[in-house]
Amino acid sequence: METRRAGYGWGAALVAGALLRLLFFWLRPTVAGDALMYGDLAHNIVAHHVYGFSGAVIQPTLIRLPGYPLFLAACFAVFGAGNYAAVVGVQMLVDLAGCALLGLLAERLAGRRAGLAAVWLAALCPFTANYSVVVLAETLSVFCVVLALVALECWETRWLAGERGWGWVVVLGGALAGSVLLRPDEGILAASILPVMLWAGLRRRGLGVGMRVAPVVVAALMVALPLSLWAVRNWRVFHVFQPLAPRYANDPDEAVPLGFQRWFRTWAVDYKATYDIYWNYDDTRMRVEDLPARAFDNAAQREQTRDLFKRYNKVVSATPEFDAAFAQIAAERIADHRLRYYVLLPVAREADMWLRPRLELTRMPVDWWAVRAHPGKSAEELAYALLNAAYFALAALGLVRWWRRGWDGSGAIAVAMLGFVALRCVLLLTLDNSEPRYTLECFPVVILLGAFALASRQTASD
Repeated sequence: METRRAGYGWGAALVAGALLRLLFFWLRPTVAGDALMYGDLAHNIVAHHVYGFSGAVIQPTLIRLPGYPLFLAACFAVFGAGNYAAVVGVQMLVDLAGCALLGLLAERLAGRRAGLAAVWLAALCPFTANYSVVVLAETLSVFCVVLALVALECWETRWLAGERGWGWVVVLGGALAGSVLLRPDEGILAASILPVMLWAGLRRRGLGVGMRVAPVVVAALMVALPLSLWAVRNWRVFHVFQPLAPRYANDPDEAVPLGFQRWFRTWAVDYKATYDIYWNYDDTRMRVEDLPARAFDNAAQREQTRDLFKRYNKVVSATPEFDAAFAQIAAERIADHRLRYYVLLPVAREADMWLRPRLELTRMPVDWWAVRAHPGKSAEELAYALLNAAYFALAALGLVRWWRRGWDGSGAIAVAMLGFVALRCVLLLTLDNSEPRYTLECFPVVILLGAFALASRQTASD
């Protein structure tokens, strides 16, 4: 009877999750921005067998790894070219499957009630649900994180029990490879899991060293092989060694405005700066009025920046001269405030990414604090922010309680999970701009820990 009730609970959670995703789909604006870029790549893969952008002739590119364009190409081949609604439908199913896998993992780690709590927390999380209806790689990337953690736990359980568990090694290697092909920064998932696999393998008694490390080697090769093929392709097409995607998403013949990037990092903190300035440079007018007071150290610098914006807005194009001018202002600001540039602002940008609800691609205002301009939307965004904080508070409580219970005998996966979050936090400190979606890949860990808090009195054997 208890098993049947739990099954009903899981079913209700997944139905509620499906309805939430359908609601976001109904509220979504039209497909635009990076989604169209990915769609163009997918179309040219299917129609012309070329990985590149449309033009007078198709221009090969390496600015994005091929994982998500290949997913779109597969959807277009099955459901029709440009059928983004079908893409979203597949992503919603993948996201709900990830919710179920999270419940399975929580149940294996901390018992049935933890599993049920994880399914509900995952299914009703608006921050992951709303991205399932966005034509971007985030949903698939999050799913790969979940699948990798499930495979690691299942493999370790079988391995330490005396079984080989090679099937789970293959699943794990596939999840790690898929994650990095979707997003280059997801290499940190392999960096956090493979050492744990090696440690768990070396604990296995009764086997030679070769067999103990063989699972790690197999998983690592599964990650390295597609990246090697991608690197070979890039060498043949562009004559550059590029096994991932460039930091600034530029092709080899494209200049990177490093001076502008450096100046932007001297003042930018929140997503509004990304939206108003960072994304507009080189193709759209920029308003000096959108800059906060911290973008200027003195009146002379304010006038210098105002004049630079005025000259840029006449041509609306990045040039070496503009880049040099931004670099000069940046150098002055950094020399006067090194602590601010190297420590305070990176920490503030990361805090904005964690604390701001991941609803920036919906119709929510980017300036949520402007209550007079949109009081209803500001109140709604504040409610989402409080819900976001509640997820993190639950995760913190769950972490403490799980630690006090000795990780329920699952210290290896605990190390992998926490190591993944820690590495991602370090990575986020290096970014130029704040985009809250960059924290989405950590939400499987947040949800698992939150489930442990809600089911803290139950042991894994209950």
